[in-house]
Amino acid sequence: MLQGLLTFRGRYRILNLAWFAFFLTFVCWFNLAPFLKTVAHDLHLNPGQAKTLLACNLALTIPARIIIGMVLDRFGPRITFSMLLIYAAIPCLGTAFAQDFNQMVWCRLAMGIVGAGFVVGIRLVAEWFPSREIGFAQGIYGGWGNFGSFASEAILPSIAVASGVLAAGHVNWRFAIGLTGVITAVYGVIFYLSVRNTPPGKVYQRPARDGGMEVTSATSFWALLLTNIPLVGALALITWRLEKVKFLSPTAALGVWVFLLFLYLFQAFQAYQVNREVVSGTKQYPQEDRYKMGQVFLLELAYAVSFGSELAVVSMLPTFIENTFHVGEVIAGPIAATYPLMNLVSRPAGGLISDKIGSRKWTLVVMLGGLGIGYFLMSRIGSGWPLPLTVILTMSCAFFVFGGAGATFGIAPLIKRRVTGQIAGNVGAYGSVGSVIYTTIYSLLPKGPEGGQGLFEILGTAGIIVCFLCAFLLKEPQTALSKDFVEEDAAMVGH
Repeated sequence: MLQGLLTFRGRYRILNLAWFAFFLTFVCWFNLAPFLKTVAHDLHLNPGQAKTLLACNLALTIPARIIIGMVLDRFGPRITFSMLLIYAAIPCLGTAFAQDFNQMVWCRLAMGIVGAGFVVGIRLVAEWFPSREIGFAQGIYGGWGNFGSFASEAILPSIAVASGVLAAGHVNWRFAIGLTGVITAVYGVIFYLSVRNTPPGKVYQRPARDGGMEVTSATSFWALLLTNIPLVGALALITWRLEKVKFLSPTAALGVWVFLLFLYLFQAFQAYQVNREVVSGTKQYPQEDRYKMGQVFLLELAYAVSFGSELAVVSMLPTFIENTFHVGEVIAGPIAATYPLMNLVSRPAGGLISDKIGSRKWTLVVMLGGLGIGYFLMSRIGSGWPLPLTVILTMSCAFFVFGGAGATFGIAPLIKRRVTGQIAGNVGAYGSVGSVIYTTIYSLLPKGPEGGQGLFEILGTAGIIVCFLCAFLLKEPQTALSKDFVEEDAAMVGH
């Protein structure tokens, strides 16, 4: 497959265009993290406000991934991804021109929508690649796209310093952040002109009804309603954070909580409308056409502890390095960037291993176990540690974190083809749920290195728990052996 990527032809051309689109959305999504300390100084933010911005950056990603998953299944990846890339310029430029905490909150909330771009490429890659290659292809897409967080931490500080020297003699974070939005919007136009939803001759499958996720049994419908609760709960948690830093008044916060309750009830009603025949028992799917929502939930938990922890650690690691080793942003940024650097190899490796060894389940279980152990070891990092050892441990832990995310999406696209976007949206949204929970916990922990060490202990515990849940409850995906997948695989060989 690596040789195919270099040819830039057929499905490999689509994969290259997709991962770079995802890469740019992550550059935008994480463009504040390497400048958080400088931004806090320039805008006179207290530590609580600065940490709240990290949570705001993640908030709307949760509903956005669900909504974009529905839009994607209906309209296709080409138009969905293109519009999202063009939209990215708005919150980037808004952040660049923000003058106070309130303006920054609105801009970072809007930026959360850009973080939903990941979902689009999952469906696009699944349409172009046969099931026997899906793990590695999704790993390339997710891993190389996730590399955008590395670019933000490693490159943007240097751009800010260089432009600052030319301008006012200080770190020009505004220019660096604004530039990411302009570049991403231009690529959105290029993407629209260059991509097809499916290979020639293949029909793009759409769900029978819009408005909610299609399930195939009454039990899965009730499970869907239960698994939607944490999605709304994470938004309620962010509302509480905004009320604590006085961005929202108690009355406004109460209003948001009431709105979220009605949002959940409306979402439940929409899901019922889509699945009412199944819930009432008047319609039954054939056994070979069914999937279990419980299996999706296990993947959601796996993504919460893998990708969710990635989002939280990428956001806090530069500051943790600065406080622990007493170095500046230009040094701390590249050191912290060794964590997302592993995306280049570990996420594709997770997908490739799941393709080759014949057990996607146990690939995921091993990755989650390594993730838990890795975070426990990171919780011991202190000022007396040699920096090279810290880098080695960070990269080792990251291998299992990103490998776990890759192994998760080595399974997710194989569950149910026509609702792949919505399944990917729900699984992806749990990544944001995990990150919101982790960043909220981090904001409540002691300031300084102790807070980071405490967070790593929590991440390790969560990883081990989900590892055991997947070991005992997760099933090997069988959908990939169905007639539809076999026929689609045969049709893709020539593209």
